[in-house]
Amino acid sequence: MTDYKQMYQAKLTSADELAARVESGWLIGMDAGAAQTPEIMSAVAKRAYADEIKDVKVQTLLDVYPLEFYADQNLKGKITGCSWFSSGGARKAINGGWADFIPAYYRDIPKYVRSLYDYDVFCVSVSPMDKHGYFSLGTTSSYSQAMLEKSKRIFLEVNENQPRAVNGLQIHISQVDGLVEANYKLPVLPPTVIDDVSQTIGNLIAERIPDGACIQLGIGAVPDATGMALKNKHDLGIHTEMFTDSMVELIECGAVNNSKKQIHRGISVTTFAYGSQRIYDFIDDNPGIAFMPVDYVNDPDVICRNDNVISINAALEVDLWGQVCSESIGTKHMSGSGGQIDYVRGACQSKGGKSFIAFPSTAKGGEISKIKSTLTTGAVCTTSKNDVDYIVTEYGVAQLRGRSLSDRAKQLIAIAHPNFRDELSFEAKKRGILI
Repeated sequence: MTDYKQMYQAKLTSADELAARVESGWLIGMDAGAAQTPEIMSAVAKRAYADEIKDVKVQTLLDVYPLEFYADQNLKGKITGCSWFSSGGARKAINGGWADFIPAYYRDIPKYVRSLYDYDVFCVSVSPMDKHGYFSLGTTSSYSQAMLEKSKRIFLEVNENQPRAVNGLQIHISQVDGLVEANYKLPVLPPTVIDDVSQTIGNLIAERIPDGACIQLGIGAVPDATGMALKNKHDLGIHTEMFTDSMVELIECGAVNNSKKQIHRGISVTTFAYGSQRIYDFIDDNPGIAFMPVDYVNDPDVICRNDNVISINAALEVDLWGQVCSESIGTKHMSGSGGQIDYVRGACQSKGGKSFIAFPSTAKGGEISKIKSTLTTGAVCTTSKNDVDYIVTEYGVAQLRGRSLSDRAKQLIAIAHPNFRDELSFEAKKRGILI
């Protein structure tokens, strides 16, 4: 009988020793959020500061740790971060010109990992090894399977705080080249403040969600408010890229039981989780949550196999054509496309499905309208005019899909903040949009 504990001890080492194996020119891969390995990365950065390595590239997604190569521009040329989505430090580094960005739909990342890149090492945070020699990837499946296939080496940070996702991707000790034990607390998303505007928007959306619907929620106050407004619904299901705190609430109060889903009935499906400690505790040893690869979870042809799929996401601005920008403020990079368009399309292909893009009508304390005559110069169009379905602000709901340009403009102006409606109407008439 194989002694997995002995294999574990033989591969157990320090972060500095693992970093000592990294060579100049390496490509390092990591997955999203709490799956990343901050202690190994700090040790690699230490070598870069000492001029022992250069031209190292690190690919990441949803960056929640203060990774040195994003935080310090002095590492430019030594370690270059390259994010598939970005947040936090990656956003600052990309805008500052010392980090890079890969535009992609979230569902396509595994395909690009397999076809375009060869990784020298895949670094990932995992739960402690079980008696069979397996480590759970805990909070993330995402594109890890593709990384495992395309990486020459696997380095682990074994963290006792990483939940054991029994219905998710596992790595066996025989696959591992080196591991460290690092029992830091997992990063948590600051609690969302649900203000009156967010609650109003959440209620408007909740009114349009039937019992038995299958939901996807994005990040932010509006999706969270919508989730809380669904607590009196029945027989809801979950098929989502991100598993959120509001979903835990809906499961625990009985609103979600996944009983009406056409696929994966009885199970909540996701590709990663990020939020409070409550989420991580809920995931641990829970067979009712399935963590699956993002090229499956976010495939519109898979999403639409469930009926009544409801997708709820946010935006930075929308123009009178219905073009949705969720990625930039003008030319300033904020994030990637993520899975927004995956779920817009999947929901709209679903029998009875609806896609909602929701946001407060203004920004900067009411100074700026988020419904605009045209997108800000340089703004990235995330969801096209042909894909957009419902737009929601605190002033109402606009149903755009299949509608004429004139009708779209009238509906969008009607849900803009009253202070900007005359200006939007003037611009629309000047352009010949309102007829």
